[in-house]
This record gives sequence, structure tokens and C-alpha cells, in this order.
Amino acid sequence: MSHNFTTTPYSSNPLKTRSDVTLFLTGLLDALAPHTSPGGARIHLGHTATHYDDIAAQLEGFSRPIWGLASLLSGGITYDGAQRWVDGLGNGTDPSSDEFWGNMRDKDQRMVECSAIGFALAVAKEKLWDGMSVERREGLEKWLGGMNDKAMPNTNWLWFRVFANMGLHKVGSSLYNAKRMLADLDHLDTFYIGGGWSRDGPPGVLQLDYYSSSFAIQFAQLTYSRLMQSEDPARCAEYRNRAKNFALDFLHYFDSEGRAVPFGRSMTYRFAMSSFWSAFAFAFTEYESEIPAPLTWGVLKGLQLRNIRYWARQPGAYNPDGTLTIGYNYPNHAMTENYNSPGSPYWCCKSFLCLSLPETHPFWTTEEEPYPSSLLNTVKPLTFPLHIATNLGGHTYILSSGQQCSYHIKQSAAKYGKLAYSAAFGYSVPVGSGSLEELGGDSTLALSDDSGETWKVRRETRNARIEGGVLRSMWFPWKGVEVETWLVPPTPEAPLWHIRIHRIKSDRPLRSAEGGWAIYGQGADERALELLPSSFSEEYGTWEGEGEARASSRVGISGIISLPIHSHSISSRTGKAIRTDANSNLVWARAVLPTLMGEHEPGEVWVACAVFGLPAKEGEQGVKGWSGEWGRRLVVPKAEGV
Repeated sequence: MSHNFTTTPYSSNPLKTRSDVTLFLTGLLDALAPHTSPGGARIHLGHTATHYDDIAAQLEGFSRPIWGLASLLSGGITYDGAQRWVDGLGNGTDPSSDEFWGNMRDKDQRMVECSAIGFALAVAKEKLWDGMSVERREGLEKWLGGMNDKAMPNTNWLWFRVFANMGLHKVGSSLYNAKRMLADLDHLDTFYIGGGWSRDGPPGVLQLDYYSSSFAIQFAQLTYSRLMQSEDPARCAEYRNRAKNFALDFLHYFDSEGRAVPFGRSMTYRFAMSSFWSAFAFAFTEYESEIPAPLTWGVLKGLQLRNIRYWARQPGAYNPDGTLTIGYNYPNHAMTENYNSPGSPYWCCKSFLCLSLPETHPFWTTEEEPYPSSLLNTVKPLTFPLHIATNLGGHTYILSSGQQCSYHIKQSAAKYGKLAYSAAFGYSVPVGSGSLEELGGDSTLALSDDSGETWKVRRETRNARIEGGVLRSMWFPWKGVEVETWLVPPTPEAPLWHIRIHRIKSDRPLRSAEGGWAIYGQGADERALELLPSSFSEEYGTWEGEGEARASSRVGISGIISLPIHSHSISSRTGKAIRTDANSNLVWARAVLPTLMGEHEPGEVWVACAVFGLPAKEGEQGVKGWSGEWGRRLVVPKAEGV
């Protein structure tokens, strides 16, 4: 008997129209019903733990779907299950109820979940607030206003209190704290650094990840600008101006198939990565003439819906009952953070903000447009996030140096410190602390000073800057060891390659392992890829040689080749196709990683390589005709300091 494990409960939905998107959202909401408590206030989706208490985790399961529910209701769409959330808002904020969420303390996870509730009150008052009794309204506003005198992290979290107060303001609550809200907004504006970009914290913070865009700051600014235009017009105009600039950079993080480049933390939020585009449409409804080219209503629609379509079709993103899993393309706890509960992935419901737009809105009436042709086959230095984005040759990825998490999170080196991140190939995380197979060392230079017993990869980057189109930075893995790195983007003459150069100064012997892109590691028979007899064979398999390694499978080609450097003697390296431990890559549960291995004596050592990557196109199995480009041998370009 044949089985098909490659579909999801939502795979058959074309996700082209407002009705299609509504059906997808209501399917997600319906799937939560069996997991909802009798009083509606808690949704329990699993038994894994977080750093915060389980009641807060169950509140998270309740609150995060409200991003979608409130958008649906505000758009005039009826949902039969909405009463579950109305009941839950009353029971969760009633101290006499068995389902009471508990009062907020300083820096409480409950604060995060207030943002969706505040948003819901602001956009769907008639469907949610108005249906509650006076007593229950009083309980909700008291609970929501309880965060106004509590300490909060000096991060995007402050937006959650802004949204709570915005909701209280929109329902006419006496517990709305205008002074507190103004102070929070003024402080949040100090995070702004230019070009539309805000860092996730005060000066010294070097995080400009998806929290700067869809997960938090840009989404919040855009939503605020629509809902508070009459009360705060100058700030709202400023937020729209920031969004216009930011959008022209953010476009480069998406490929033509709808995938976004995974980078940073909270990747389990999945299609929340694209919610900026729904928020942009929401905020610019009355400002159509200000939308900058190449954005149009059709382009915005395509950017949002292609990403939602991609995720609706990833079988590992869903349990059989239609609820979301913790992970990325498949269930994966190695890549999560200690704040990811089973309800956390429903942050993705932010992308349903587009449902608040009526059927007659140009977002829905305009034909969906493809990724802007003017941005295809380009290289774009992004000054503020210290990325160089490219989609030359049909491969969308970023070269990266300079960002790092300002506080401890699991796998932060993998999430911020790698040399490159790909929309198609994702990135990998360690699943152990010993071998290279456990390391997940794609797109990174790993060093060992104990003969390979342990490996260190870049986490803190110093002095990162873009010079002449090249990304240059420093890394100090140990006292007495320093690494300077130059990342050179692809060119029209060699569109499938980027170049890396490293100068290593060390007071001790070192071993190195430099990884290319990790790709799906199985052949046509679904067994592990086997070694090929020739470097130029276009069959699925791996190749290992002196100074080169390559792998090819149904998802594309990945390779890495050692390069000589003009005027510098280089340390020789050997190619190896490492079969990484299962569940280390975010996209492929079984992956293989072309890697260059080297041994280096104390002193100054130079190494350089060219990294090859070509993803298969959507709907196609593998790639043909690539061996000619693989046969190209690049020359290390002259760069400042090389």
C-alpha cells in the first residue's frame, strides 16, 4: 500500500483569494478547539517546557491566534468559534475562575500576550468587547492595565504595553494610561538607527533580525500608524516613512518562490516572517500614492501570499490534527529557544492582518504580481543590518557579519554568527558538542585547538563593515587567536559563487573546517547520497577531492573549492562531504555538508574558498546543466587588507 506523507491538512487550498486565506485561518483556529479548556481561557498543545510557567504557556496558546481572529472579525467575516475567545477573555482575567491567568509581575511572559489582546480590542471591539458583561469587561481592563506599573525588558517588548494601552484607549477604558504609552513610544523611537531600521534595544545592541521587521517593530509601527492616526498624526507619518525605506531593503530577504531567508531567533514563527507585507497594506490603505516602486498592491499581495502558500504546504510544520509543530520545516527542538512553548508558533497569525482589509480593497481586487523583475539577479549591500543580499543565478541569500544576540539564547552562534544564510538551504544548528557531524557547521569557519575534540564557531563579531562591496570583520575565538574575514558577493560573471577569505593569526596549532551550504542528503531512492566517480558527474551524490567537495540531490547543488590568494602562501585543505547529524538543518532533517578540512601551524595563515550554490526550482527535481559553471575556477579579487 502506498502512502503520501507529503501533504498537510491545508495543501489543497490554492491560497489565492481572500476566501482562500479565510479558509486557511479558520482551519487553524478550528484545530485548536479540542485543545481548549472548558472556559476558553487556556489552550494546551503539548507538554514541553519553557523558562516561564505552564499557565503563561497556555495563555500563549490562547492569545497568539487572536492576531488572526481579530483581523478576520474586523474585516467583517463571521467565525462561529469566536465565542471561545470571548469566553476566554472573561475567564482568563477573572481571579475567581479556575482558568485565571494570574496577575502580571515584572518582566512577565504574560506581557507579551497582551499585545494581541490589545490589538483585538482596537480593531474588533464590537465583536469581542461589546459581547462581554460589564463585570467581565472590568476584569479584562484591570488585568490588561496591570502591566503599566511593571518593569519590562528594554527591547521590542515595550510595544506590547503600547498595544495594551491602545486597546484600552479604543474601548474607552479609564485604565488607559496615556502618559505611560507616550513614554514607551518615545523610548522605542530611540531604537531607530536610520534607513527604516530599528535595532531591538538601546545603543550597543547589534540585533536587526525579524524582530526589527515582521515579528515586532515594523509590524507594530505600521499597525499603530493606521489605528492611531487621528491621535498621533506626526508619529504615524514618521512610521510610514520608515516603512517605505525599510521595505526596499526587506524585499531582498524573499525569493521568487515565497521563501524568506531564515536568520536569527524565533524561526518557529514561520510565516510571521512575511507579516510586514500585510501590515504595510493595512497602514497604506489611505496613502496609496506614497507606496514606493517597485511595490504595488499586486506585488504586496504576492509577497504575502506566496510565503503563506509555501508554509501551508510544508508537511512537517503541522501535526496530523492541523495544529502547528515547534520547529521550522519539520518538528525540531534543537533550533528553538527557551521561550518556545507549543503555542508559540501561532505568532504566524500576524500575517492574517490582510484579512482586515475588505473584499473591495485593492490588495484583494488587484491581480497578484510576481517578485519584481527589477530586483532579480541583483546584489544589494544592506548597510544597517550589515548584510549583503543577493539573488544572482536564482539563489537568494545574505552574506552576514556583525550581528549578535545581546543576551544568552540557545544556538546564538548559529542564528547570528554564520557567514551566510539561504532562503532555499536554511541554516544548521548544533545537536551535540563533540564531532563535526554534531556541529551543523554550514556557512561557517569552525576552529579546534584540541585536535578536533571540540570546535568553536563565530558568535561575537568585531569591527564589521562593508568596504567596496565586500563585508569585512574580525573574530577572536580564544586569547592569542584572531581571524579576519572578507566575504565577497557573487558577480554576473560567476553568479553561483561567493568568495570567502580568512587571515588567521594564532599562537597555537589549529584545525579548521569550513562548510558550504547544507543540502538534502538523500538520493532518488531516498537512501544516503553515495560518492560519485567524477567531480563533474551530474548524478545525485557527493564528491570529495583535494581542495574541493560537492553534493547534489533533488533540492539542488552545493559545493566548496579552496582558492589560492595572490601574494600570500595558503594552507592546503582537503574536501569532505560530511553527513551531518539528523535534525541539525532547519530545512532538511537529513543533510550533507561539503566542507574543507585543514591543519595549521602557529603563526599567520591565509585560507580562501569559493562557495557554490544552486537550488532546484519550485516543482522540479534536481538541476541539470550546472557542471560547466562548477568547472569555473575563480580568482580571489583584490580587497582592502588582502
